[in-house]
Amino acid sequence: MNLAALNGFIVEAKANTYVGGGKKLDACRSGSHDIGYERGEWRYLDSYFGGTDFAGQEVVWLGGEPVWVMNYFGRIVEPMLIDGEKAGAVIKAALSTMYAEYSRFLGGMEFEHAFGFYADHSTGDCDHFSGREMIIVAERRAYELDYRGGLIRP
Repeated sequence: MNLAALNGFIVEAKANTYVGGGKKLDACRSGSHDIGYERGEWRYLDSYFGGTDFAGQEVVWLGGEPVWVMNYFGRIVEPMLIDGEKAGAVIKAALSTMYAEYSRFLGGMEFEHAFGFYADHSTGDCDHFSGREMIIVAERRAYELDYRGGLIRP
């Protein structure tokens, strides 16, 4: 597996789906919200359940075979400090900056926004990683998301 090519496609797909307002797909599972992206032999699907508290999975296929996956669970911790709409605005602004300026989806990222301070910290690389993103409002953790994933091997 060419990890540089995989990483590049993941950044491209993420920038063109949730963050970029990509086209929503028909639900692949009852009650899921699905959004996808394709380029050549690469295909990406982000499928999640919920709203302000949510869980999901992102999968990348190459030539029809699943090669990479990431699972995540996020939630509003302090609904008096931030709601789903504001948290989404912070996340989209921070991630679009990370994808465009740094061409990556992992690693440390801090971003100041009018609705809160975004911080993302992870360990590992594209092949195996885990991390957490948070939004801090009034010096309190108002939102959090834990994620982990990596290569799928036969």
